[in-house]
Amino acid sequence: MKTLLITGGAGFIGSHVVRLMVKKYPDYRIINVDMLTYAGNLMNLTDIESQPNYFFEKADITDASLMLSLFEKYHFDGVIHLAAESHVDRSISNPMEFIMTNIVGTVNLLNAARENWKGKMQDKLFYHISTDEVYGSLGLEGKFVETTPYDPRSPYSASKASSDHLVRAYHHTFGLPIVISNCSNNYGPYQFPEKLIPLFIHNIRHKKPLPVYGKGENVRDWLYVEDHARAIDLIFHKGRLGETYNIGGDNEWQNIQLIHKLCEIMDRKLNRTAGESARLITYVKDRAGHDLRYAIDASKIKQELGWAPEIKFTEGFETTVDWYLENEKWLDNVTSGDYQKYYDEQYKQR
Repeated sequence: MKTLLITGGAGFIGSHVVRLMVKKYPDYRIINVDMLTYAGNLMNLTDIESQPNYFFEKADITDASLMLSLFEKYHFDGVIHLAAESHVDRSISNPMEFIMTNIVGTVNLLNAARENWKGKMQDKLFYHISTDEVYGSLGLEGKFVETTPYDPRSPYSASKASSDHLVRAYHHTFGLPIVISNCSNNYGPYQFPEKLIPLFIHNIRHKKPLPVYGKGENVRDWLYVEDHARAIDLIFHKGRLGETYNIGGDNEWQNIQLIHKLCEIMDRKLNRTAGESARLITYVKDRAGHDLRYAIDASKIKQELGWAPEIKFTEGFETTVDWYLENEKWLDNVTSGDYQKYYDEQYKQR
């Protein structure tokens, strides 16, 4: 029986990865380690929380001794490291939090793995999940490939770039078996509503302004979160040691185009007059250091591992909107912070 550590498994992408692994591999022990900060929510996993191969540990990856003790307790065969601070705006207002979680936390896990796997690296794997933002900003042409030089522009992307470099350094210096993936923007159910799509669904529903940075001309490549989870599964089981794989949806949208599309869908689903939601669009001062365009060339993972997105954007976008409208309680809870109060009370003695 393999024992697999998934960090950040109560978050948006992490919960989808945990769900996939728990269901697909009943002979694996899946240990979800999450600090349950504002974006971590065990409500994301209520459908699998009672499965016999699933275990949860509330723990902070910035606690080095605690990470080592978890490795000693469970003797992990593999790590899928998703735990990270990930919102650019928050990194601008509080860079240190990102440095601690994304850099120090990653090094703590690397050190724990190196110590626990000493002399038995065979069949072990440390899989580090990263972002396309480490590559910087593209112009109107071209796409990021795995060998694109790093050029991070925000404290968030700089902290992720640093963690990527450290993971590679532990591979080359200490022989730690690693693999890395860099993914484009994800969308889908269970995303915390600080990110564009769930935030705007929430605001449209309550007829609140839709704040658009600058002119909304920034371009992002969007991927349905379950397609990302499938890619992670493939890379973990079949990826080549020491390699990097870019994961993308080949699905570029200008922010303003995406927002208008969302407004159209919401008007239809809420039985509102056409154009009513679009009138909520409010242009605000652009984000500091706002990258113009991200786009991923995912040829490597497609050719080597046979992965390709399965969910067409039109289908995934409709499914996502439906999920948030059907799960108003979840959205209201995470927006109001009620769930955070519950966890503070639940775990204060632990």
